Amino acid sequence: MERHPAPPIALPTITDLSPLQLGFLDKHFSTHQDLSLNASVLSSSLSQQCSELDTQLRNLQNDLTKRAVSWISRSFSAKSALDELNHNMQNLCLRTFRHGIGSKKFQRLLNEELPRLAKEVKRIESIRSYVETALQLEVLVGDLEDAALFVMACHTGNLFSKRISNSSVSMESARKPDKLLQAIKSMNDIEEVLETVVKSHSQWHSIVRSVDNRVDKILASLRPQAFSDHRALLVSLGWPPKLLPSKVGSGQITCIPNPLVLMQEDKRRSYSESFIALCALQHLQRRREERQLNFIKKKENNVQLWAIDELVSPIASRMEHHFANWIEQPEYIFALVYKVSRDFITGVDDVLQPLIDRARLISCSAKEAWVCAMVQVLSCFIEKRIFSLLADRYKAKLVKLDAISSWLHLIDLIVAFDKQMQSLVNLDTGLFLIESEKIDGLSRGISVLTIFCNRLDWLKLWAKMEFKNAWKKLKVELKEEKMWMIYNKSSSFNMDLDSVHHVLSTVEDHRAPPIAEVFLKIVWEMTERCQTMPSIISRARFIRSTAGKFLWCFFKILLLQFKTTELHPDDPDDDAIVRICGLVNAARYIQTKLLEWSDSVEFLEMKIAENDSSKPIEDDATTCGSFYSEEIRSLSEMEINWLMEVIAAILRQFELISWEYVKNKDHFKQEQDDKNIVGVTQAIDLVVSTDFVEALDALRSRLHVVRTNLNSKDFSDLWRSLADGLDHYISRNFAANEIRFSGKGIHQFEADMQALFFVFQPFCARPQAFFPCVKEILKLLKLKREEVKQLQTILSSGENKSRCLRLQGITHLSVNQVAQVLRNRNFASAIK
Repeated sequence: MERHPAPPIALPTITDLSPLQLGFLDKHFSTHQDLSLNASVLSSSLSQQCSELDTQLRNLQNDLTKRAVSWISRSFSAKSALDELNHNMQNLCLRTFRHGIGSKKFQRLLNEELPRLAKEVKRIESIRSYVETALQLEVLVGDLEDAALFVMACHTGNLFSKRISNSSVSMESARKPDKLLQAIKSMNDIEEVLETVVKSHSQWHSIVRSVDNRVDKILASLRPQAFSDHRALLVSLGWPPKLLPSKVGSGQITCIPNPLVLMQEDKRRSYSESFIALCALQHLQRRREERQLNFIKKKENNVQLWAIDELVSPIASRMEHHFANWIEQPEYIFALVYKVSRDFITGVDDVLQPLIDRARLISCSAKEAWVCAMVQVLSCFIEKRIFSLLADRYKAKLVKLDAISSWLHLIDLIVAFDKQMQSLVNLDTGLFLIESEKIDGLSRGISVLTIFCNRLDWLKLWAKMEFKNAWKKLKVELKEEKMWMIYNKSSSFNMDLDSVHHVLSTVEDHRAPPIAEVFLKIVWEMTERCQTMPSIISRARFIRSTAGKFLWCFFKILLLQFKTTELHPDDPDDDAIVRICGLVNAARYIQTKLLEWSDSVEFLEMKIAENDSSKPIEDDATTCGSFYSEEIRSLSEMEINWLMEVIAAILRQFELISWEYVKNKDHFKQEQDDKNIVGVTQAIDLVVSTDFVEALDALRSRLHVVRTNLNSKDFSDLWRSLADGLDHYISRNFAANEIRFSGKGIHQFEADMQALFFVFQPFCARPQAFFPCVKEILKLLKLKREEVKQLQTILSSGENKSRCLRLQGITHLSVNQVAQVLRNRNFASAIK
């Protein structure tokens, strides 16, 4: 049999090939030599790829078949359950019709079978809901896998790059960004379904775990690809730019050109798509983490964005080259970071903030993310290369002082740098940050002091250095004797302490010595050093170890000053009283400032954080108190004790000088005619007793010294306490001693007491109101003979004596004192 030759193979013409096929051939066979050399290798490679794709397709077909069979079997089960439910309902209707409403069988049907039937309906509904959810998730995961497969298949070239050439752009390449965004959208849709499942059907663990595993595998492939393509795109844009740090001693610093602002339209479009994709991936990642943590959302100060971190990372690698040369001159490091941050922040805000808004990332700011990322770059370098070196130097005795000086200098640079960086962010959002974010928000996160939040050993070391430095400053000031002198306002001497409302706000108002102002300035400087530290509890620890410890040391200095002041009880020295007044004023001024600081939101939050981090405290006053509650309580105790010392000294001196006056009984026994006895409207002009004048003069002199040197608040308390002490002293002696008061003696006693009241006249309008016991003695002595007998009769009876005295207006003297005063009243005999 004749065999005919096979017809020749018809090769496709150029016009039959698509642009993609032509591009592929041009790429691999640019010359005739490529055809002979690369044909076999390319053929085997294509065959292997086709085989792999065929294998993947068969696996997908098998998997789809298995799942279809699984869902079909569940569908049959559901259909059978529904048929059974229909059959039961028909039987129920027949039974109801046959047996009637009131039969026992119908009652059993209501009590037993209906609940069982309802349970079955609920089970079927649960199965139906489970099947619908599973089918919905299967469709979404299938769409996700299709989109991810398309993206990962295009593994050559940049995902977001769009090359402009003479040939047409590949349709597949144009679809790559859309497919990635479609994959992210599918993952967000899946997340919405899973969030509903976790809330409404927490028992469906298997389906949630299964879907999470499949999505995690896809994310593990897509995320690195998206980052890799984004970095390649940044390189094509000319990022990072060349840094142009200024030279020492040079003039104006040239701004660094920003490639983000200089992008062409096609590259801007590609970069926007890549940026939004990264933002969407980050948002999805946070959303999944929140759901997997059972919706326990922790408040974080982290405002970083992956896309902005990708901008900062290559800049950081270039800056670190300069940092390494400036370890001994850290001010240049801070200057460079601030310059780069400042030069780019406007472009970052103008270009990237609209993209963040398009990505619908609520409460995200391009400015804040940019500044925060730059600060973290600096923080990492300083922590690894500078602070670790200084900590090692501190342990060595030979260079310990140099290490302390360098450490504190570095802290000065950090504090100034933090304020500069926060000012970059707060330009447009200052009011918002002040009201709601200043304490624990974004401005707190933008701080190099974050280093100390995780290094408790460095925090203690820093606090120790600050305390020693503060103590060194205070020791220099303590050597000056004038630092303990009291500042007096001449205008305050003639002020009416009761009629004028005094507001003690400044050191002059408190008449505190300058050392108090210097001390508080040092305390506040230490407090401000940690203001930008993000962790509340870390700030509280630092302040306790520096300012708090410094306060207690100063309290010991005040106590030492008091102990070295000799205040003789018999004859108090004016200089000693002035020194004690200065100590009281200092304690009052410091106490006022501590209360003022403790009322701020920052100190209140630190107090709450301390209570939350410590063990349960039984003392409610301590738990609810202010941050400096112990220090304020200690100051108050010292202030009261020192005031009592001054009051006791003045009372003791008054008692010693007036001893002869009190013991001179004959002075008040002089008889007179009945027409001149007390009760007659005509007054008798008498002078103050001679042996009482010296005591009043000493009292007036001491009050003048105290008033001149003591702050108005404590002086008001002092003279009232002093008046109360004098009232008890005089009433006790004149009521208890066997002094027989004649009419003239009563007038003399009243004249003496009016002179005593006059000493306190500059401090209030009615000083006699602060001598209630003396007033009541005078009132009893002025009673007529009949009134005295009537009152004595009442007191001798068994009736309620205290109530009777209250009716007579006697409320401060005891019953025994009243009886003694009435017995001491000596009435003159009537003239025959």
